[in-house]
Amino acid sequence: MGKAIKILLYLAVVPLVANLLFYFVQPSLVFFPDRDLDQTPKDWGLQYTDVDLRTGDRITLHGWYLPNKNTAKALLFLHGNAGNISHRGESIKIFHRLGFNILILDYRGYGRSQGQPSEEGLYRDAQTGWNYLLEKGFKPGQITLFGRSLGGAVASRLATRVRPAALVLESTFSSVRDMANLMLPVFSKLLYKRFTFNTVANVRRIDSPLFVLHSPDDKVIPYRLGQKIYLHAKQPKSFYQLKGGHNNGFIASQPGYERALRTFFRGIYPANRDQ
Repeated sequence: MGKAIKILLYLAVVPLVANLLFYFVQPSLVFFPDRDLDQTPKDWGLQYTDVDLRTGDRITLHGWYLPNKNTAKALLFLHGNAGNISHRGESIKIFHRLGFNILILDYRGYGRSQGQPSEEGLYRDAQTGWNYLLEKGFKPGQITLFGRSLGGAVASRLATRVRPAALVLESTFSSVRDMANLMLPVFSKLLYKRFTFNTVANVRRIDSPLFVLHSPDDKVIPYRLGQKIYLHAKQPKSFYQLKGGHNNGFIASQPGYERALRTFFRGIYPANRDQ
């Protein structure tokens, strides 16, 4: 009888301790911020303005606004879970060539932004970026939300609360639960997940045109998760199959990548068909 009680206690205590430890380490498994800015848009040959944005919970975010003359469309760029805005030069140059005024911001805890990253915090940060573009004079129907990797989950959440001209999700996972089930197929069901980042739940609620891009060669976020996002999204929606890995797919897929985006945006912004 005593041995049975010990076994039951062991079975109860071990998962409890494992969950307690997992709870505290989860942020370090999700967020990989870099505080040092390696470059500025000046190094990419682009004009820009440093911007400081104040969130609703009084966190100051740092970002760059890159103007594009003779165009009335804007793009809010929400980057992935590692690095900071200074590591997005190649992407920024592509969207600048596509004719966008661009706001790229660092989430709280990244780059020069204050605070520590959290799921709700990132959602607030994205909303703050959207508000900035509205204050610049852009209308919702002129603003595209772009999110890569984790940024796609953040962008999709914002798109449930505002009505952007379009939503572009590149190399994005369907949810934290799906990622955990793939990485830890047995233990994931026993562990409490501190974050949700449920992109699928978000796209089910979105009416804005959606463009999903993902690579079968992505070893970080499996291709099937990008397919799942597309499957559960409403129309109108489009899918583009990238080449290359998670971090270089948009480069490895050139020039087709840029052509696909240009074609998609021509359907969104008919007045800008020349761009």
